[in-house]
Amino acid sequence: MERKFKELYLAGEIEFEEIDEYSYQWGMSDEECTLAQYLGLNAEEEDAWVSDSEEALRELLDKQKFV
Repeated sequence: MERKFKELYLAGEIEFEEIDEYSYQWGMSDEECTLAQYLGLNAEEEDAWVSDSEEALRELLDKQKFV
């Protein structure tokens, strides 16, 4: 199974800005899942991204990187 944006980002394999490319790929695909599921985000992360900003999402993810 293909690894999600979140997993790759937390592993330090991609930059956060890649989220735009992943979002675009989802929009162009036939995926049945939501964008959040496609990216591997949980409800809290999705809410921060939608309600606040990409920066809020980045902060949440960055906290997980150092766990």
